[in-house]
Amino acid sequence: MSTHPTYIVVGSGCTGAQAAQTLVEAGVDVLMLDAGNADNTYKSLIPDKNFVDIRAKDESQTDYLLGKEFESISWGDIGGGAQLTPPRKFMVRDVNRFLDVLSKSFFPVESLAYGGLGNGWGLGCTVFSGSELEQAGLNPSKMKDAYQVVSDRIGISGGNDDITPYTTAHLQGIMPPAVVDRNQETLRQKYQKRKHWFKSNGFALGRTSLALITEDKGHRKAYETYDLDFYADKGLSAYRPWITVDGLKNKPNFTYKGGVVVKSFKEMGNGEVVVTAWNKDTGEKEKFIAKKLVLTPGPLGTARIVLRSLGQGNEKLPILSNPYGYFPCINFSQLGKKIEKNITGFAQLSLFHDEGMNGDDIAMASLYSYRSLMLFRIIKEAPIAFQDGIQLMNFLMPAFVIMGLHHPEKSGPNKYLALEKDNSKITGDVMTAKYLLSDIEQHKIDRRNKLFMKAMRKLGAFPVRMIDPGMGSSIHYAGVLPFDDSGKSFTLSSDGKLNGTQNVYVADGSGFKFLPAKGLTLSLMANAHITAQNSLK
Repeated sequence: MSTHPTYIVVGSGCTGAQAAQTLVEAGVDVLMLDAGNADNTYKSLIPDKNFVDIRAKDESQTDYLLGKEFESISWGDIGGGAQLTPPRKFMVRDVNRFLDVLSKSFFPVESLAYGGLGNGWGLGCTVFSGSELEQAGLNPSKMKDAYQVVSDRIGISGGNDDITPYTTAHLQGIMPPAVVDRNQETLRQKYQKRKHWFKSNGFALGRTSLALITEDKGHRKAYETYDLDFYADKGLSAYRPWITVDGLKNKPNFTYKGGVVVKSFKEMGNGEVVVTAWNKDTGEKEKFIAKKLVLTPGPLGTARIVLRSLGQGNEKLPILSNPYGYFPCINFSQLGKKIEKNITGFAQLSLFHDEGMNGDDIAMASLYSYRSLMLFRIIKEAPIAFQDGIQLMNFLMPAFVIMGLHHPEKSGPNKYLALEKDNSKITGDVMTAKYLLSDIEQHKIDRRNKLFMKAMRKLGAFPVRMIDPGMGSSIHYAGVLPFDDSGKSFTLSSDGKLNGTQNVYVADGSGFKFLPAKGLTLSLMANAHITAQNSLK
């Protein structure tokens, strides 16, 4: 067994990094347990150059744009993680060994990476409204303070426009957004001319707020529009949670232990918590002891650990995941035009639909220009021959606007997880899942999709089709252990403690009882900070 730290934090993703920072700053000893997979192949190969210059001059570009094993090219369904280029593929390494999910209706993306899913996070930062926070079971006053703490830590850029109430709202110290490209600027101009229609129909458009610094912050450099955002983290301008963990490694009261996948925990009579984990490489079990345990591997990972630790083998846990779809759109004003050299792969504009205009039922779309993810990813979705598609897409690419649309989500009887025995797996079990929307829910989503498509046409970008990657593809998960102060099993108290335990806390999104459509990660990190603070009491 290891030496005994005061705290064990499980996971190095966005929530684990923030919870650990809060604990370390409080002066307690923290051990972080993490699988810790990293990219040891591509990181050093990507030059510090603009995407256009790379395409024109770099003879080695195939190695990292397509992959040494051409792993970037897939003819299967898009599904979740469509943006995982070869330098990001390490995020899902070993997932099938330790985090397998069997389902015909739910297709999640999980990670055992150093920094977790935060390695591929789209950086969208939004605060939940008071109504959204209350529906989720979160304290609005505490979250307001925690949002500012996290914002100061990670750095956020964004506009001051019609969507500010939905994005950065009350946050201070927001940096200016990155420069918008011509393709999306035409959409913004159309919005200004037709603002009366948008507002009267509950829509608002503005600059996306991102965890992307546009001014130097410590050792991190201001963002440069190299359009390599899906391949590299040049200058560390995009916030990734491993940046925080790297910094914590310099603190005397923080220890990082990689190469382990946590299996379960057990509370002892003396108040200590024993954590059992698999060595990722050998499969052998290792044990660690602490006074308190903070789980942050994400709702699905937390569900596995809690079910193994406290379950009887027949439990079903609820799950929330935002319904999500892609809409390739054509901005006809940009057909055949030359794309600027300096653009960004991150979302530049966001479109919100506030049903009822009271902040409690909001859908959100992020708008992207398309280039560095390469044409071959989208040609296969066109209903024409591949060779013809190459010529057509070269003409269309400057006019592409990809709308990614999230819908808010509530729990339902056909949305749940379970853990079943499976001796063929190294873990001895496998997660099963069912995720089906009711007819009423699907009807509402279909109606709202049509409203967004109409709004895009008003902006001058005409949707070609909707691509449905399936439930779970939003990579927004929550609600497996809903907040409940009654003490009910497999729930969390409002302070984040796992009901039925004395010293086990959950600091990811497992407690959220409602999942707003807005970008989730800032709220996850704020809640992790609050939960870590609560555990100190």
